[in-house]
Amino acid sequence: MRRRQFLGVLGGAAAAWPLAVRAQQPAMPVIGFLSPGSLEADTSRMNAVRQGLAEIGYVEGQNAAIEYRGAQYQHDRLSALAADLVNRRVAAIIVVSASGALAAKAATNTIPIVFTIGADPVQLSLVTSLNRPSGNITGIYVLNVAVTGKRLELLRESVPTARVIGYLANPKSAATAPETKELHEAARALGVELRVLNAANESEIDTAFATLAKERSVPLVVSSDNLFTDRPVRLAVLAARHAIPAICPYREFAAAGGLMSYGTDLADAYRVVGAYAGRILKGAKPTDLPVHQAVKVQLVINLKTAKALGLGVPATVLARADELIE
Repeated sequence: MRRRQFLGVLGGAAAAWPLAVRAQQPAMPVIGFLSPGSLEADTSRMNAVRQGLAEIGYVEGQNAAIEYRGAQYQHDRLSALAADLVNRRVAAIIVVSASGALAAKAATNTIPIVFTIGADPVQLSLVTSLNRPSGNITGIYVLNVAVTGKRLELLRESVPTARVIGYLANPKSAATAPETKELHEAARALGVELRVLNAANESEIDTAFATLAKERSVPLVVSSDNLFTDRPVRLAVLAARHAIPAICPYREFAAAGGLMSYGTDLADAYRVVGAYAGRILKGAKPTDLPVHQAVKVQLVINLKTAKALGLGVPATVLARADELIE
């Protein structure tokens, strides 16, 4: 009897071993993804982040998880969403806008933050140095704000008769102030007037285009804020409807029928962000990861749209194009 009891106890203990082992395994690390936009618009960004994570050995659902928080283009919600991720005790926070990075920084000085932004992170006081970021923040700096003035120049070259150039901006975006500064400097150098049209939601975008359309042949520079760049087809349709020559930061706008785009290809930038987050999960500190600068920019021109607008894009501009859409 005693032997049977002993074997029974031994068998019960053996059956309990897998449960004990599972209980001792570390919890799956969770990465927060903070965006000013929507999950639908962020799908391609998140796929690129997943690719970068996989390069470091992390696969969502297997040994890592992602908690998404999107502000639905309401920048005043970013602080609460950042605080929510901090309360969730995520292992790292990925942010995809300057406003989001500032909100995350205000929410925590301990949880690592990895950003993708188009404004200078030093000027925004996110980091003290690109090569040796201090504190808990690092990421990818893409040339968006820095080439805003160049967008205006390209547009003016393509519409040489323009005396006024519009700028579609989100007044709630952290990128708007530095972009406006760059555009005012470029406009003064070219002797043109800069007209700022503010839009903080989709209906105000429609109003801004309608307002600009009242002045014939006024070209438009579109801000790099997600409110606009996440709607390339919508912007291209509005520009065509009102016969407005426009330039946006990303290729998707020109591919959708907009006149031209000039900016960074973001797919690789988000992949690097994912890889940075993966390295942090493996033990790297943000101070060990220099802010990566994505310096390559692409000029894409839609020749069909130029013809529809009656524009003869100068050969000097065409020669600089990385892609011509016919």
